[in-house]
Amino acid sequence: MTAPALPSPGPVPRPGAIYFLGRVVLRPLFWLLYRPRIVGRGNVPAGGPVLLASNHLASLDTVIIPTSAARPVQFLIKSSYFTGSGMLGRCKRWFFTSIGGVPVYRATGRDARAALDAGSSILRAGSVFAVFPEGTRSRDGMLHEGHGGAAWMARDTGAAVVPVGLIGTGTAKPLSHLLPGRPRLEVHFGEPLDLTDLQDVPDGKARREITERMMVAIARLSGQERSGSHNATSRD
Repeated sequence: MTAPALPSPGPVPRPGAIYFLGRVVLRPLFWLLYRPRIVGRGNVPAGGPVLLASNHLASLDTVIIPTSAARPVQFLIKSSYFTGSGMLGRCKRWFFTSIGGVPVYRATGRDARAALDAGSSILRAGSVFAVFPEGTRSRDGMLHEGHGGAAWMARDTGAAVVPVGLIGTGTAKPLSHLLPGRPRLEVHFGEPLDLTDLQDVPDGKARREITERMMVAIARLSGQERSGSHNATSRD
């Protein structure tokens, strides 16, 4: 059975005014710079918790998804953006806290579980949370196997799971769409996954099946070939 929604152990990270100001500025700017082709935006439910599960090709992904989605989107973000020293470190910490970012300190262990708990808290609050099931960006262009954290959050909260397929973010350059023959960057939002048949399935088996369904849907949307292995070629 899906775990009941329990009270979160700490404050839920929320996007601040800087996030909404940034969306107002960045949406038209990114349209001019990249002219993204957005498909299926209406597949993201207008209300309630939504978990976006996307492939990961470039740092640009963490900006292009929020500027393409109709609702505010929060992300897991590398801990180094929250722990820097000096004025620059304080500015980064303020900025990424203001946009509702959730720091990830390690790939495994108690800190990773804390990040997943924070993501679940965001979902329980009825918001949209985005994850990259591969864990890190793909440098070879292939879609690597997903880790179980996204499925754990989906199982834990009952959030709608919407697959996202990004195309061209790994090679996109500002204004490159103006060059003849250069393809446009694309963002494909798929239909929410139907997970109702997994309600009574044991948790471990259900999480593995949810992860596989995510990756199948992402591959279909992004057109990527699946590598059949986890991604060990990138640290960011």
